[in-house]
Parts: sequence; C-alpha cells; structure tokens
Amino acid sequence: MKKNDILTDAFLERLVAVYGNDEANFQQERYVKLAESFEKDFSENAELRFFSAPGRTEVGGNHTDHNNGKVLAAAINLDAVAVVSARDDSIICVNSEGYSPISVDSADLEIKDEEEGKSTALIRGICARFGQLGYKYGGFNASVTSRVLSGSGLSSSAAYEVLMGTILNYLYNDGKISAVEIAQISQYAENVYFKKPCGLMDQTACSVGGFVQIDFEDTAKPVINKVDFDIAKHGYNLCIVDTGGDHADLTGDYAAIRLEMNSVAEFFGKSVLRQVPEKDVFDNMGEIRKKTGDRAIERAIHFYNENKRVERLADALSKGDFESFKATIIESGKSSYMYNQNCFTLSNPASQPVALALCLTEELLKGKGAYRVHGGGFAGTIQAFVPVEETENYVSAMKKVFGENSCYILKVRSHGGCEI
Repeated sequence: MKKNDILTDAFLERLVAVYGNDEANFQQERYVKLAESFEKDFSENAELRFFSAPGRTEVGGNHTDHNNGKVLAAAINLDAVAVVSARDDSIICVNSEGYSPISVDSADLEIKDEEEGKSTALIRGICARFGQLGYKYGGFNASVTSRVLSGSGLSSSAAYEVLMGTILNYLYNDGKISAVEIAQISQYAENVYFKKPCGLMDQTACSVGGFVQIDFEDTAKPVINKVDFDIAKHGYNLCIVDTGGDHADLTGDYAAIRLEMNSVAEFFGKSVLRQVPEKDVFDNMGEIRKKTGDRAIERAIHFYNENKRVERLADALSKGDFESFKATIIESGKSSYMYNQNCFTLSNPASQPVALALCLTEELLKGKGAYRVHGGGFAGTIQAFVPVEETENYVSAMKKVFGENSCYILKVRSHGGCEI
C-alpha cells in the first residue's frame, strides 16, 4: 500500500470499522500525516502497512490484579498508531512523534542495564520473547504517533508494547499469535527488560479490545471474557479526569498496597490473597492484625469484595442493566477510598486531588452518574460515567478546578491491537 491508498474509500471503510463513523475522517487525515512523516524519515517508495493499539481504562478491580484477582477493563478510542514497512535485515527503527528516533538490532537480545526504563528495552524484550516462544521476528521501519496521554492512567506504555508486538505478529507471523499472547509477551518485556514489575491487566485490555473481564487466578492462562456493551446507547459518556497530582514521591504508597495484601497471604503461608479463602481472614483477624497491622486487613477485605464486584459489573453489562452497573461502580469507589485507602497519601494530607475530584463529581452528578478512583490512585485520575446532557457542565467544572487539559470524554473501542 502507498500513501495515496489511505485516501481511498476502501481504506476509509477499514477506519470506520475500528474507529466508528464519527472519527473515521479525522483518523484518515491522521494516517496521511503519519505516512508523510514516514516518507520523510525513511522512504517514499516503500510498501506501507498500518497498525493501531488502544489505551485502556480500568472499570472494576482496583488493585486486584497483583494478587491474582479479577478485573474489568476496557479499550478506549485513544490509540497509538504506526506506519510500517518491513526491512530485509534485523534492524528495527522507530521514530515516535515528540521523541528521539530509536534503533534496535533484533539479532542482539541480551538484557542491557543501560536500557532500563527505555523503549529500546521494550522492543528488545518483545523480540526476545517471540524467539523463546518459537515465533519469527525481524527488522522494520516505523513512524509512530500516539493519542494515549502519558501519565494519565490510560496505559500509554502498554499501548506501545502491544503496538510493537502486533507489528511483529503481522509482519512475520501472519497474525497467528493471539491477542492474549501478545499481551503476555508485552508484560514479559516490561517485567524482564524494561524492569518494571507490572501486572497483566493493562496489556490484556489494550490487546483484546472492548470490555474485558479478566481472571488472573492463573497468570499464565488468564481467563478472559469479552463483554459487549455500548455506553452511549444508555445516554452516558465515559469521562477521565486527570487531577494533575505529582506521582514522584508515591512509589512507596503504591508498593505498600501490594506488600500489605501479600502480608496477609503470608500469614497463611501463601504468596497472594487469591490463594487464601476470605473466611480464613475473618476467622483469624485478631491474630493477623498483630503481625500485619490493621490497614493490611482492610486492604485484603477490599480485594475480596472487589473481586465480587467485578463479577457483578460484568453481569450487569451483559444484561444491559446500567443502573446496577452504576451502583456497583460507586460501591467500588467507596471501597477504594475507605478500605484500600488510595485516594490520598498520608505523607501529604493537605494534598488530596483525587479525593477532591470525587467530592466535586458527587456534587455535580447528584445521584445521576457513577464515579470511582481510576488506576493506582493517590494523585492520579478518576473515572466518571456522566449523563450526556450533564457532560458539558461536568467537563467545564472539572477544568476550572484541575486545568484546561484535565478532563477527557472517551469511548470504548471494540478492537484491540490490530492491522488496519
């Protein structure tokens, strides 16, 4: 395919299938601009291929995946896209808008300490895992642009990983690798090469697409149930509010949630809470608190109840019962606030942007919508399901408090990582 082929009706139909009618024309212009960048950076005569991987939003299962729990997540319409051409050598060259060009020799799969936390580590790690699993990989040139906002809790890194894995899947393996396995390959690259101990939720949601209910009891073989549901048909918008808080000093707060949940499991000689029956925690609470402290038990109770809420949320969506869905979302948010305690940090109690955003949202919606902390918490984002007729007022109010670029209206995207 050449650049001019992007302007054909056939290509526009592909964009409609992924993005919908209302976004297709905008996306067509976006792909044309990216193809122009590719021609400038690499070649005017190359055969072009086009790939996309969405960001994700966590809908239910706050801080459950790291203890082998259950989550409900959804791919969103903000995505990372790439214009790509295969090479006949092992070199992978990626020019990402807003970043310096990078180059990785996929023939060299050694873990490099100096690449820790860098995109080159992700690409090298993905190639390494492809090879370990018996899949093919090789060189390519790619121009990349992304609308998945970095630092917004929408998983820009997972979208990037899934995008790279999807490119290799279709360029060298005829697309035969499943979406779940692409997610697992991406997680491996992030854990082992990038050296970030992430769970599997982000990559799975980005790779599979749509609403996905995921059970991580066996992390090697997560059970995934895709749920078909259209929020817009029920008269609601999905909004994400980035409260603009500083994450720099919160590493300990995030780590403590997992460590404290694990400490309750360790009381029973287990590594994660999923291996411990809930009844055992209640039956032994007096002894547990002597070893773990009280907050660890509260966080464990949040874990058990949040797993149940994921089941209820997925069931409500599958039945089209949006009222039950909203009620359970609010219940999830209150549990995160009261028991998981990740809506503000005790180290700086004067700064509570997430709690303030939830407070303001509750006042603005007055029982009409639903809202909860989103992702890690403490100083990050909140999620709100807002009636269409209330959305303009809601967005305006949140921007007045948290800044012009703080509130985003999102759509759930049915396609995960894919070739356009």
